[in-house]
Order: sequence, then structure tokens, then C-alpha cells
Amino acid sequence: MTRQADNILPGVVLMLAFCMIAPLLDVSSKLAAAEIPVGQIVTARFIVQGALMLPVVLAMGLSLRIPMRALGQITLRAFFLIISTFSFVAAVSVMPVADALAIAFVEPFILLILGRFLFGDEVGPRRIAASAVGFIGALMVIQPSLAAFGYVALWPLGTAFFFAFYMLSTRAVAGYMHPVAMQFHTSWTGIAMCLPIMFLSEGTGWSEFDPVWPQGLFWLWLFGVGFWGSISHICMTYALKFAPSATLAPLHYLEIVSAVTLGYLIFGDFPNALTWAGIAVIVASGLYIIHRERVAARTRLVTAAATAGIGPHADQSELEASKA
Repeated sequence: MTRQADNILPGVVLMLAFCMIAPLLDVSSKLAAAEIPVGQIVTARFIVQGALMLPVVLAMGLSLRIPMRALGQITLRAFFLIISTFSFVAAVSVMPVADALAIAFVEPFILLILGRFLFGDEVGPRRIAASAVGFIGALMVIQPSLAAFGYVALWPLGTAFFFAFYMLSTRAVAGYMHPVAMQFHTSWTGIAMCLPIMFLSEGTGWSEFDPVWPQGLFWLWLFGVGFWGSISHICMTYALKFAPSATLAPLHYLEIVSAVTLGYLIFGDFPNALTWAGIAVIVASGLYIIHRERVAARTRLVTAAATAGIGPHADQSELEASKA
């Protein structure tokens, strides 16, 4: 069924909700990291997220078992999300949320390159050039952060790199697994990976993993990491049910606005001029790539329509019907 214009609006609203809610996950992580080891924060995210997703999965009548053919990809998906989350929490524990998020926004450029080499996706020279410019923008953000915070400023690049692999793993199973079930199974697989590390690290003095007993509000911050992560990802999942990714992708950059606002209100952090310039370069490059993706998709649609003997204005449902 073709998405109608009045059905796209809920998708846009949900994506805007994601952009406002997702930085609360980062803020909770930064607040928790004042006393809680990074590895424990990551583990808490998966535990809370898994517990919150369980009643949703049961209410929807989805299976609690991972299909055997998806086991490998779900395991990889959880692993990549663990490393991506660890990298970002390690970054925001020291540097401003907005700076870390801006650097992590090079993920679409990495995804574009990986898609080219791993899946043979067609990537034209203009999108390659835009990716290069986007990386230059990231360097503009990294440079002052590197001077102020040291090599921890490079952690968001790890977030971008591993989140790109997380997205590729998602792409591999999205065709045959419900997105809610996918999120649920990823959470519990992540728990199975993280908890043994926590137990083995107890008493070792390993600052990144040796767990501590949270005090007072730190219970709330740990819960917030999983809660806001769950809510934001559900918003994005259902946004994609109502509106195409090409419509929603440009809105994702509004997350920077929320991150800057929350960072300033809660921590007193505000990007300097060079960081703002880098953010502008990253956003402009990302928007250009989104534009080129739309052009390429439209070209493929017209070509497929011509091959199928359908008019150039045919929508996806008509094309699929012609192939049936």
C-alpha cells in the first residue's frame, strides 16, 4: 500500500520526537559517568531496554525465540551496538554531548563507503566527495576537542564506525524480522555479552568495567540510559512505518539542536566557533548525500518503470505489482 500524505505526518512527528528524546540518553549517560564505570552504564542500558521491551513483545504476540537464521546477525548487531554505545559513553563522560554527537554524525559517510565495498552499492563521485568534506567537518570539531580533552575526542569516531556496522547488520535481518522483535532480541543478546564481563571485572579495579553500587540519583541516571534509549528507538522504528527514510533522514540532524540545548542547560557547555563551523559542514555534507540518494533512487524507479512498461510517475506499489 502506498503511503498517503496524511500518513507521512505521524512519521515526521515521531522522528522529531526521536530527535528531542535521543539526547536525553546521552545526558543520562554523562550524568551517570560521574561515578559509574562506562561498561556498567552500557550494561544497564541493555538490561533496562530488555526489561521494557519484554511486555511490548508479549503484547504484540511476537516470538521470544531468535530464529536460527537470524542468530548470527543478531549477535553481531548486539556486539556492534555494545561497542558503539561504549565509545559514545566514554566520550560524553569527558567532552560535551553536542561535540561528541557532531563527530558521531560521520556515520552516514562511513555507511555509504561500507555499502559500496560490502554490498556493491553504487556510489557516485559526488557522494564520495561529500563524504570527504563531511570528514573534514568532523576534524574541525575534533581539533579543539582533542586539544581540550585528549584522545578521548576520537571515541565518537569509534561510535560512528561501529554504528555503521550495526546498521548494516540491521539491514541484513530487517527483511524477515519485525523491528520490535529485533530490538528485543538485540537487547537480551547484549545482556548475555555484558553481564559476564561485569562479573569477571568485579574487584579488579579496572576503572572502565569494575562495577560499583549506585547511590541516590545515580539509579535514576542508569534507568534513564535504558529508558530514553528504548523510547527513542521505538519512535524511530515507527516513524519509518509511516514515512520513507528519504523524508525522515534530513530531520535527524535536528538532534544536534536538542543536544546543544540540553548540554547548555544542564552542563553549561556551548560549542565554540570552530565546532559550529564543523557541525555546519557535517550537516551540509549529510544533506547533500541524502539529496543524491533521492536522485539515484528516483533514477532507478524511472528505469524500472520504463522496463516494466509503466509511466515515469509510477509509485513503488505499481512496480511491485508489475513484477508479481
